Amino acid sequence: MNFKDITIKELHEKLINKEITPQELYKHSLSVIEDKNPSLNVFLETFPDNTKDIDVSTGVLSGIPMAMKDNILIKGRKVSGASKMLENYTASYDSKIAEILGREHAAIMGRVNMDEFAMGSSTESSYYGRTKNPLDESRVPGGSSGGSAAAVAAGMVPYALGSDTGGSIRQPAAYCGIVGLKPTYGTVSRSGLFAMASSLDVIGPMTNSVEDAEIVFNTINEYDELDNTSVTLKDRVEQSKEKNTNKKIIGVPRSFIDIDSLNAEVKENFNASLEKMKEQGYTIVDVELPHLQYALAVYYILQPAEVSSNMARYDGIRYGLSEKGNNLTDNYKKTKTSGFGKEVQRRIMLGTYVLSSGYHDEYYYKAQALRSKITQEIREVFETIDILATPTTPNVAFKFGEKQDPISLYLEDIFTVPYNLTGNPAISIPSGMNSDSMPFGMHFVAPMFCENKLFEVGKDFERAII
Repeated sequence: MNFKDITIKELHEKLINKEITPQELYKHSLSVIEDKNPSLNVFLETFPDNTKDIDVSTGVLSGIPMAMKDNILIKGRKVSGASKMLENYTASYDSKIAEILGREHAAIMGRVNMDEFAMGSSTESSYYGRTKNPLDESRVPGGSSGGSAAAVAAGMVPYALGSDTGGSIRQPAAYCGIVGLKPTYGTVSRSGLFAMASSLDVIGPMTNSVEDAEIVFNTINEYDELDNTSVTLKDRVEQSKEKNTNKKIIGVPRSFIDIDSLNAEVKENFNASLEKMKEQGYTIVDVELPHLQYALAVYYILQPAEVSSNMARYDGIRYGLSEKGNNLTDNYKKTKTSGFGKEVQRRIMLGTYVLSSGYHDEYYYKAQALRSKITQEIREVFETIDILATPTTPNVAFKFGEKQDPISLYLEDIFTVPYNLTGNPAISIPSGMNSDSMPFGMHFVAPMFCENKLFEVGKDFERAII
């Protein structure tokens, strides 16, 4: 059996018909992990087989192996955010996601690698070492959910969960040739997710197909009263009911896409993909979003600002690593210097600077105003189109060591960060291979709470590129 060649629905039917047992699925998943993990460094830990008493009729995910990003809490299990700061931390409660998966009798195989505290675009900043791309081990799998993407791409599990703050599901999905969904902000609970940038973080599925992403999303998109950003199901329907129909109009922000850093093969693949959507009955129109060009700059002001606030809790006093100094201030300094890697330290310093006296008006408040303007433009453009389309990334997966400059790494998220700022749902779908047999990603964006529209368009796209 190869998880790459079978859908979640087909696996569920085999379990229901007793053609296979949950124990056999677990053993198969574990055997692939044990075979490939020494080289790829995907799983930080595998969990013992707990499939003995699984009721496979509970739900479509019952008994199906999956992987959890190492920033989502599972009670009684280690969770570190791939950081030395929390190397031996054990979760004292279940995240809402773990609670849902437990209720569904999902088979959680273990926790997978990531960029430290989800800060990175390549899974090179992990305290536990880098994860390799299963399609070419000399290349990065993307980040920060690189372990989740690699687990699915390597056939270790049929699906994994990641988190997306600026593209951390969609970018590694594109790099590894799988599907990655960033749901609408407020649809999937953040309770029990390590906070990186709280107004941007979203949990979502990484799968082999749009149908699988839909199945996982429909399972985890519950309202959660413990998350004050969670939107009630009634409000979701109310906000989306007029826009959740598909008139097959795709908008393309040409001036935003035509940037110097866009790889020629990526551009050619994107245009060819649009032509294939025309064959499926879609109309392609150019749209103007003049403030979208500022989204990356806005993101790298607001995100570090929230990082600096959220990372303050790791003080060496309450939990996690604690380095003793001569006084309290020295304790903080030694703990954070020893516990945080360079990328986390960089973003804390950036965020502290933009929030500091004399600069928060100049940077933070202006960025917030621009965020509101970008959000307004995106809301307005969906009055005339159904879906926005761009490439997922300006390049395919790069080789380890190729991007030493942080800014060059940040630019890999240029097409994904706008929709964390606005909250819109977005999906990356494989759209072919380049001359080095590395995958491209097609990026679709829908109006708020219109995941159903994304799934419909996504399935049409999969049919178009077969």
